[in-house]
Amino acid sequence: MGKIQKISLALVGLIIGGSLVGCDDGRAGAEGAAKQLASAISTLDVGGVAFEGKDAAAANEQLHEVFKALEPGKPAVETGELKLEEDTATVPLAYNWKIGASEWKYSVTAELKKSGDSWLTVWKPALLVPDLVDGEILTKATESPQRADILGAGDAPLVTSRPVVNVGIDKQQLAGGDPAVSAGKLAELVGVDSAAFVSQVQAAGAEAFVVAITLRDDASRTVTDAQISAIPGARAIKESMPLAPTRTFARALLGTVGQANAEQIEKSGGALTAGDVTGTGGLQQQYDALLRGTDRVIIRAQKADLTAEEIRAAGTDPRRTVFDIPATPGTPLKTTLDPSLQQLAEGILAEIQPASAIVALRPSTGAVLAAASGPGSNGYNTAMLGQYAPGSTFKMVDSLAMFRNGMTPDSKVECTPTLTVDGRTFKNAEGYPAESLGSVTLRDAFAHSCNTAFISARDSVSQAQLESAATSLGVAVEAPKLGVDAFLGSVPGAAEGTEHAASMIGQGKILMSPLSAAVMAGSVAKGSPVSPQLVLNADAAVPGGAASGSPTAAAATPSSSASDAPPPAKTADKPITKEEATALADMMRAVVTSGHAGFLMDVPGSPVGAKTGTAEFGKENPPKTHAWIVAVHGDLAVAVFVEEGGLGATTSGPLLKEFLTAAR
Repeated sequence: MGKIQKISLALVGLIIGGSLVGCDDGRAGAEGAAKQLASAISTLDVGGVAFEGKDAAAANEQLHEVFKALEPGKPAVETGELKLEEDTATVPLAYNWKIGASEWKYSVTAELKKSGDSWLTVWKPALLVPDLVDGEILTKATESPQRADILGAGDAPLVTSRPVVNVGIDKQQLAGGDPAVSAGKLAELVGVDSAAFVSQVQAAGAEAFVVAITLRDDASRTVTDAQISAIPGARAIKESMPLAPTRTFARALLGTVGQANAEQIEKSGGALTAGDVTGTGGLQQQYDALLRGTDRVIIRAQKADLTAEEIRAAGTDPRRTVFDIPATPGTPLKTTLDPSLQQLAEGILAEIQPASAIVALRPSTGAVLAAASGPGSNGYNTAMLGQYAPGSTFKMVDSLAMFRNGMTPDSKVECTPTLTVDGRTFKNAEGYPAESLGSVTLRDAFAHSCNTAFISARDSVSQAQLESAATSLGVAVEAPKLGVDAFLGSVPGAAEGTEHAASMIGQGKILMSPLSAAVMAGSVAKGSPVSPQLVLNADAAVPGGAASGSPTAAAATPSSSASDAPPPAKTADKPITKEEATALADMMRAVVTSGHAGFLMDVPGSPVGAKTGTAEFGKENPPKTHAWIVAVHGDLAVAVFVEEGGLGATTSGPLLKEFLTAAR
């Protein structure tokens, strides 16, 4: 190629290159400015954006004022196809806000103008929200649906909206009176801490209504409106809130409802805000999302200085709704609790000072009918979560293991006054009848609860066999239909020496809750393992919400013997058979007809079968004891427990009799 031809090609290249530069319409610069704007708005910081007609700092301040009600949320903003006309351009901005579980999507049009070599954004409030004008901001309001009920057997309302009165001091109505004096008088009247309430009232604003207490507005209310109004500034404001039939009704199981505290709000991940009502403890907390539903969320555009009085006085709402998420009502939680049996159980335990519990269930279905924890439990769900040595009630498990080794209720065993194992002496309970010592039937040893006879069987009944027999009776087995946190029992599969001997009388590392003890008795009545059920619609729980229907073993327990209980088995190793259950039922009946529980002979209705239990605990001399008794009565299985109760027959027995007699 010659030199002239090379020069010609170079000139052509220069001409073509010059033509391309000359044809650049500025699109690349405009698109770059648009993307910078979208990115800046997404971070709620437009301080670095170049605007026409607006200082960037002032624009940033206005942006924050407009979106303050939506904090800490931030929008995702993306640009659309840019339209260019000489030195001006328009581009759509697509906004996407996460509002709770919903998305608020909208588009606005941004205008850009070229100034020299730069593109400037034309500032206007409508760049942030469609049709927004100067002086307007966004507000966010929520309206909660009425919380759904917790229902019992036959859909009887357990927790439902009931009338209450909020009693407090309205500082606007003091009429010159001393707020501290009024607060002190009201605190004394309603029985709250006077110093604390006086401080609350003094610290509150001049227009505040400070609640001292919320009272049920029913026949149980003793503080009258006249007494309240006699105190300057005191008021009783009528309202309603979700409540059980009584203040104590299944409280440890159901939980309570109140305004969300700061910790609950923080842990909710945005689901709760100040003023929201939420559950605390029990089913109310576990199924909070299901019961609460979802709030209506309304986002409005309005004048920044609009007052509540102006809104109320306006003929039509001066605010403009820009986004509205309708409320979703809560779903009632259905349970198997029988209100009358629950109240019966609580009434029986009302005067018991130590921790105590009564659990009743229907063996045929597993339905938990009552799960009462007495006042001595101090709000702890002893009925479902307690972890205690079951004492001689565990001889039901021993006996099943012995049947599987070829024994029958009529087989002979040796009942001696004492028995020494590896230097530790075991004995029978005080007052054990002398006529039941010596060579006796297994039925008689069971009826009178001969410790030495059952400990003597330790060489033929391994710890692994005990574990298997326990699961056969539904103990330490998962309860997939229960729907509430519970301790389902624990029976180690390995133990030697005195620990294995102690296991034979329901001590050592053997642990049960009153629920699992009732399941054990119920499995005898049913003739197969009972799987307890309390919540009927646990599957309706909101995925990913606060509700969870899966039962777990409790981590906390008041029992000094509970430590590192293993998790329950998936299923029974070898389910109890009808024949085995019949033999156990025969021995449980003997406990009533000839053993410790003769006081149950005159309980009306079907014959009662029972097993008493007394378990020593602690290091005192003599040691303290847990008092147990379990029983079956037709299609009813009951466990009664008193933490420091002496003997099962003499302490828990009369409570059981009262329950069975009244539960017809």
